[in-house]
Amino acid sequence: MDPTNQPPPPLPSPLPLEGITVVAVEQAVAAPFATRQLADLGARVIKVERVDGGDFARGYDTAAAGLASHFVWCNRGKESLALDLKDPRGLDVVRRLIADADVFVQNLAQGAAARLGLDAATLCAAHPRLIAVDVSGYGAGGPYADKRAYDMLVQCEAGLVSVTGTPEQPVKAGIPAADIAAAMYAFSGVLAALVRRGTTGRGGPVEVSMLDALAEWMGHPLHHSLHGGTPPARTGLAHAVIAPYDAYATADGGRVLLSVQNDREWRRLAEQVVGRPELGTDPAYATNAARVTNRARTDALVAEALGALGADEALARLAGAGIACARLRDLRELAEHPQLTARERWREVGTPVGPLRALLPPITLPGGEEARMGDVPALGEHTEALLRAVGMTDEEIAALRRDGVAA
Repeated sequence: MDPTNQPPPPLPSPLPLEGITVVAVEQAVAAPFATRQLADLGARVIKVERVDGGDFARGYDTAAAGLASHFVWCNRGKESLALDLKDPRGLDVVRRLIADADVFVQNLAQGAAARLGLDAATLCAAHPRLIAVDVSGYGAGGPYADKRAYDMLVQCEAGLVSVTGTPEQPVKAGIPAADIAAAMYAFSGVLAALVRRGTTGRGGPVEVSMLDALAEWMGHPLHHSLHGGTPPARTGLAHAVIAPYDAYATADGGRVLLSVQNDREWRRLAEQVVGRPELGTDPAYATNAARVTNRARTDALVAEALGALGADEALARLAGAGIACARLRDLRELAEHPQLTARERWREVGTPVGPLRALLPPITLPGGEEARMGDVPALGEHTEALLRAVGMTDEEIAALRRDGVAA
């Protein structure tokens, strides 16, 4: 017995998707990133790939110790099954897996899933408890339904590029924003459908398009334009309607960002950082409207003050004055970010080329098991085990491999 008479600490709660099986015929980013979230939360994810090279994201680059960075990011914790779905025998294997699955996800080219009988409507009619997710570029209907939908193209169609960049040059986001938006809505759509199935006993289709998802993320500039305003100007790192709110160079070559949200903060900035307290009440700067009107002069005053300081000292002074601020970091600096280190957010994930660093997923469940950050699979790594699991004999498996239906 515990001499302190204290009860033992409770065991951690299991991951919320333990016992859920997902079958995914997926490629690129949108669907794979969605199913990776499910895998991190405990679901078993069976990834069906082409026999001739697999998910084409495997070939995007070799930056991750010889593996493709997109693939490493989006596909940990999955089982890889390499099949030719154009062969009836390969398609039959997938159908057997779906019969026992809770969720099916696909992001094939428009119409391809329906030709294979893997569209949500067909599958949900055959399996009432199944949640079947169709991730597309532009949705199942309408004049854009059959258009190719790569991330940059959708960023342009959704207007994101029109509000990103400098006054002279629009630019796309530096991350695949359309893919990520669709992935996160597919992920949350699955969670919502699982809750509904828990109360009704029925699954059903879930549809997500990249355009719909990214158009929703455009809500602020869209509503600003729709309801009487003008489209927000492209302002680089500056803010279209707040000043000072920008990045400023420091004496040691760094760049520091700051954001003044109200006139009280401006007065503190003028006194404690710029060193000119009279600017706090000067009509040319005392209000945000005046500072925006005189943005060039406002920025010049701030730039002169910060340009005489090193980045660390500039950040310390800004923080001391209660001004929101940040350091403009590159990706190497992000990888060593002191906040991520202090909160122990880094782990190692197994891959075919050895362990690689990866961040814990953002969803934290205190008191529960830590996210399951499983290995990144080699192409077809789990093919044989999965074929045996659906009842295939040694002779049948050998025939599939001989005929190039499985790899």
